[in-house]
Amino acid sequence: MTIYLIDANVLIRADADYYPITRFQPFWDWLFQKALSRTVQMPREIFDEVAKSNDLLGKWLNTSDVKKAIILPEGTNAQTVSKVICEGYANNLNDIEIEKIGRDPFLISAALSGADRVVVTREISKPSAQRGNRKIPDICASFGIQCINDFELWRSLDFRIS
Repeated sequence: MTIYLIDANVLIRADADYYPITRFQPFWDWLFQKALSRTVQMPREIFDEVAKSNDLLGKWLNTSDVKKAIILPEGTNAQTVSKVICEGYANNLNDIEIEKIGRDPFLISAALSGADRVVVTREISKPSAQRGNRKIPDICASFGIQCINDFELWRSLDFRIS
């Protein structure tokens, strides 16, 4: 079974741009069902990035059922995160670069830590970017990880409003 690991920007943009929680509850119910089946997951570090907000999205994520369903149950592998940083970005990033990449290495590390995993992000590839400016799709490509955008995910999982 494929596990789709979603980046924070996927949920943030879905709520802000095209599936606001207050207007498209069927989307959020569908997403919750996908999380319950462990098809859509988030590493805790990515979850925490979005759930810290006090807006409706943060409140939705922090409901106990959603939180329990959407967080990837396995813990973080520090060695894999380090590998992603050193081999994907650079082995000597400075503090500014580390801050810039944020929690992205945890998302990519989670994809490397299991079979049949796909990263879902709204970031756009920028192959010429270097070091802390590299984008998730390019880091994924360097590790052989499939990376798709949110609309590809909705199509892959056949999201529909009936």
